[in-house]
Amino acid sequence: MADLFGTPEAAPPARHRPLADRLRPAALDQVIGQAQVLGADAPLGAMLAAGSLSSLILWGPPGVGKTTIARLLAEESDLHFVQISAIFTGVADLKKVFEQARIRRANGQGTLLFVDEIHRFNKAQQDGFLPHMEDGTILLVGATTENPSFELNAAVLSRAQVLVLERLSAEELEQLTARAEAELGAPLPLTAQARGALQEMADGDGRALLNLIEQVAAWKLDTPLEVEALTTRLMRRASKYDKSGEEHYNLISALHKSVRGSDPDAALYWFARMLEGGEDPRFLARRITRMSVEDIGLADPQAQAVCLQSWETYERLGSPEGELALAQALVYLALAPKSNAAYTAYKAARKLARDSGSAPPPKHILNAPTQMMKDQGYGAGYAYDHDAEDGFSGQNYFPDDMQRPDLYQPVERGFERDLKKRLDWFARLRAKRAE
Repeated sequence: MADLFGTPEAAPPARHRPLADRLRPAALDQVIGQAQVLGADAPLGAMLAAGSLSSLILWGPPGVGKTTIARLLAEESDLHFVQISAIFTGVADLKKVFEQARIRRANGQGTLLFVDEIHRFNKAQQDGFLPHMEDGTILLVGATTENPSFELNAAVLSRAQVLVLERLSAEELEQLTARAEAELGAPLPLTAQARGALQEMADGDGRALLNLIEQVAAWKLDTPLEVEALTTRLMRRASKYDKSGEEHYNLISALHKSVRGSDPDAALYWFARMLEGGEDPRFLARRITRMSVEDIGLADPQAQAVCLQSWETYERLGSPEGELALAQALVYLALAPKSNAAYTAYKAARKLARDSGSAPPPKHILNAPTQMMKDQGYGAGYAYDHDAEDGFSGQNYFPDDMQRPDLYQPVERGFERDLKKRLDWFARLRAKRAE
């Protein structure tokens, strides 16, 4: 352990130390998981082999080894390790950290400054690291659970390499469990199924798993516990979900793409994940309705009505009964024919409108309520479509100097197959009228 400025503290007796602390790896090759950054050909492996470590941002969920990796990098690079937390560190504390690092540097000792929750620092505080990174006073290793693209300054990101750490897999959690049993000197009093359930409760978080193992190991049991008995004694760890953070956008993206991909099972899964995480069903109702407009469109015009009806049903019933109506709408959308033709046409029309400026409509489709306007040619030559053969005049309705665009291109799916036939029919009539 070390204080704010890296001064070693007396370690407590091993029996009083938490299991997670007792199992901290002593070398990088003992770290479980994260081969994508620690392997010989991975970024950190290559940096250490070359003897050239750069500033880093370690981005990943809790309990995957960010602090451990930073500490071991300092040892591998012969740098003094200093750990601070952005939650508890103010400007005055930072100044002291930088001054201590400057003194160390003058004495020939470099400093690896590990900043936990670095995204909690505001823009001005983040900018304060830059001169000390640039002159070599510190080598910064920041840890964050939030997307650095959104939470960190571009100036900091340009001077540091972002490394993505991942949740521990089932196999890696089993390795960690075996290592904990070796440290404890006894197997866990669990059946094989309960052992798997315990690891699932950790949700990919190694530290959470070790805390759970420590609880189980403290029980005095004569026979191994089954799954039901284990779940009665332990609370399942809440799924990682932040209604205002990146995970919110990740899950709504997964839900939307599952619907677009015509997979009702995946859509229901992500819908349930968001509800379990505490998402507002009204937000989901709005996004589900948007899906019907954006991805189903006129291939199934009924889809929007289904979504609006499910939304209204939710408003009348509330939770949890009303959520079933939203789930039914999701299944309908996932299995509906898909088309973004109207959506694409709308975006193209907006772009065309911006690019064409203020080109006026052709005079023959302008109203002429005054004699002066009639004298100017307003309305002259307008063909009333109801009087035309087939109820279609084929006149031009775009500005005179604009080449006719082809914006709406329906697909050969669902109701749009019929709309495409109508569109092609009008195109043939228009060509015939122009002859």
